[in-house]
Amino acid sequence: MLGTIVNTLSIIAGSLIGIFFRGAIPEKFSTTIMHAIGLAVLLIGLKAALATDDLLTVIMSLTLGGLIGELLALEDRLGALGNWIGKRISKESHGIAKGFVDASLLFCVGAMAIVGSLESGLSGNHQTLFAKSILDGIGSLFFASTLGIGVLFSAVSVFVYQGLITLTASHAKDLLSPAVVSQMSAVGGLLIMAIGLGLLEIKRIKIGNLLPAIFIPFVYQALISLL
Repeated sequence: MLGTIVNTLSIIAGSLIGIFFRGAIPEKFSTTIMHAIGLAVLLIGLKAALATDDLLTVIMSLTLGGLIGELLALEDRLGALGNWIGKRISKESHGIAKGFVDASLLFCVGAMAIVGSLESGLSGNHQTLFAKSILDGIGSLFFASTLGIGVLFSAVSVFVYQGLITLTASHAKDLLSPAVVSQMSAVGGLLIMAIGLGLLEIKRIKIGNLLPAIFIPFVYQALISLL
């Protein structure tokens, strides 16, 4: 859990610095910075999406994951949680909810979050999560300077999400083959690209409803092992 703890603290630190400087950065600069981050996010997602050649599993995962996410209304639940947090600390609950949801998705669905958490649980290697901590710290600074305090609460999402993956990996080592990890990373990469499209104001996709897709390759492997 060390890597996840460091990652969580880096987001908190970056968010606090960003909140401190919020309003000091002119809107035109903030917009350009967000678009620059969006382009970088697209590149990161594309590289991760190319991690596997098993396109059938990726397509199946996105389809089933999307169906599950829609049935559970995960996107709406994330938004409701963000609004709940916002109403308790400010009248601008919508803005806080947007910062919480956008930052939580960006920091959680990437390949580094998945692979880093798996490495942490499987072998105790925290180097990937340490590297992610630096990137997330910088990202949270710029996000918080633009979107506000909602970004700070995304640290809780990261702690819970990555912590659960780490703990699961430590107890399911036999099921997490390199092929399964690459498939999960590829699905996560596509979701990261979807986040980038949103940051560039091209198309906002309900990424929250696609989150279960990341774990379909693992569930599929578990079912195959049982059969």
